[in-house]
Amino acid sequence: MDKRRRKQAKNSSRCSEEVSSIEWEFINMSEQEEDLIFRMHKLVGDRWALIAGRIPGRKAEEIERFWIMRDGEVFASKQKKRAQYNSI
Repeated sequence: MDKRRRKQAKNSSRCSEEVSSIEWEFINMSEQEEDLIFRMHKLVGDRWALIAGRIPGRKAEEIERFWIMRDGEVFASKQKKRAQYNSI
């Protein structure tokens, strides 16, 4: 078996569980956590473990999921509510 076939066999034997973002629940972050995530992302990019290390009790997976979902409907509605509250 040549290298390419071995690599394909190795990759196809791995089980990968993909989770749809529809199944994810929104992660509640405090305003300070959100701010820190945005600022850290500007500095270090998508190095989620590094960012999570700066926020006690948060895992890299939670930070990444938050980042992916931040433009979703739930986040958008949360931001609208916050904006309305701040304008009062």
